[in-house]
Amino acid sequence: MATDTSTAVETEQPQLKRHVGIVGLLFASIGSIIGSGWLFGALNASQEAGPAAVISWALGGVMVLAIALVYAELGVMFPVSGGVIRFPHLAFGSFASYTTGWITWVGASTTAPIEVLAALQYGTKYAPFTVEAQAGGQTVHTLTGLGYAVAVLLMAVFVVINYFGIRWFARINNTLVWWKLGIIVLVIVAFFATAFHGENFTSHGFKPSGWHGVFSAIATSGIVFSYLGFRQGVELAGETDNPRRNVPIAVIGSVLVTAVIYIALQVAFIGALEPSLLSGADAWANLSFENDFGPLAALATALGLGWLAVLLYIDAIISPGDTGLIYTTLTSRLSYAMARNGNAPQRLARTTERGVPLFSLVVTFVVGLIVFLPFPSWQQLVGFITSATVLSFASGPLVLTALRKRVPDHPRPFRLPGGHVLPLLAFWASNLIVYWSGWLTGWKLYVAVLLGFVLLGLFKLFGGVRQGPLHFWNGFAWLFPWLGGLALISYLGNFPEKSAGAGNLGLLNFEWSALLLGALSVVVYLIADRVALPAEVVRENIEESKQEAALEDAELGA
Repeated sequence: MATDTSTAVETEQPQLKRHVGIVGLLFASIGSIIGSGWLFGALNASQEAGPAAVISWALGGVMVLAIALVYAELGVMFPVSGGVIRFPHLAFGSFASYTTGWITWVGASTTAPIEVLAALQYGTKYAPFTVEAQAGGQTVHTLTGLGYAVAVLLMAVFVVINYFGIRWFARINNTLVWWKLGIIVLVIVAFFATAFHGENFTSHGFKPSGWHGVFSAIATSGIVFSYLGFRQGVELAGETDNPRRNVPIAVIGSVLVTAVIYIALQVAFIGALEPSLLSGADAWANLSFENDFGPLAALATALGLGWLAVLLYIDAIISPGDTGLIYTTLTSRLSYAMARNGNAPQRLARTTERGVPLFSLVVTFVVGLIVFLPFPSWQQLVGFITSATVLSFASGPLVLTALRKRVPDHPRPFRLPGGHVLPLLAFWASNLIVYWSGWLTGWKLYVAVLLGFVLLGLFKLFGGVRQGPLHFWNGFAWLFPWLGGLALISYLGNFPEKSAGAGNLGLLNFEWSALLLGALSVVVYLIADRVALPAEVVRENIEESKQEAALEDAELGA
């Protein structure tokens, strides 16, 4: 819990600016969702699930929407920047908020680099930015020396744009989102109008890999990754002019709009494929194009739509670039939020006269450059980011139920109906998505979590943080059984299936793993509800949050 000293310090510096309106907030979410995922997701999902990839996109959208609805309620209750990090602090204290905040930050800080990688992979048509390599039995595109140099430059551009403040960010993003929406709709219409081979949906089976492929595609093919941008409506809630109205519209609306678009794109992609491309026993798994660094552009070229291929190569710079810009903004706000919670050095919470957390931006830039080294390809990063981000979201339902019990009279302009049903389903959905990412991805994520605990110890040892009581019990009692149980089920499970060197035992089939994850979700949900901070401490944390928001508004005359 923050101290009075921290409040005094915060009043001496400029605060974040409330310059984002309803369109800006909605477009921040949509713009973040429509990034690199749609450029690769249709092909990757088809390879994993065949025509049943359509089901994968629909189920992924439903699961993410369940999570988004939880944050729609929390976001309007507490419209503060970096909300995904700051919400657990209200209900469970510093230790839990640090852990979930660290996981959130890891996922967000690696997203801008993956968008840059996507842009450079498509750009390989024009210059040798990437080169084919083998990783984990699949072909990936890794950065060359030229590619790394350009990646550094693009990351620097993101920082410069953010330096000029959130108002300029919103103006630039609104324009780019209109472009992105126009291009993806144009691709769908052009594919449908040019060719549609209905037999592609049945000639090699609708579910060639069974339900295992359908569920695996949700987590590993970029499907969930493609939806996760809804969080911008929550993370920028402290910088919008009417959070009670704008946050639910941005969070829910962005998921619904993009779900319709993604499903339509997947149907158009499958229907437009020349049937001769699908041959052999593993026709869908082996589906590829000659120039597979840009699958949608390659399909457009094969259909004789050269003009569309050109637009796609242009968009392959704009779409990921815009999302990278958004996540650079987000990551700096998350660093800002962690510092506000007392979980990171206070320098990260300092802002310029423009209301920009400059030091946080610099840290974001440096970390992005480091990420390029161990994860030099889009394919290698997407599963990790998906798992980390969804894992961080999983605390939201636990926070929601704890706050409903301890502060039942707190104003809720938007209230999620159904009592415990939807929050519990959202928590279960989060755990399923992380499990479906597979043990190969999961163990790296759990190592990253352990690294976070080491950093917390260093922060406490060498100072630089203003962290109050850690509230270890409130975090430990549900956090460790949750993460430990999730890791154990993943190790015993069968995701990924038929993967050389996967490392997991494959003892649990889909049905048993889903049931065990459901049971784990219920147990952890009940424990978290029981051990959350006492009502009086929760109220103190909420009051502190209100004071911070009031200070920001006072600085702005809002």
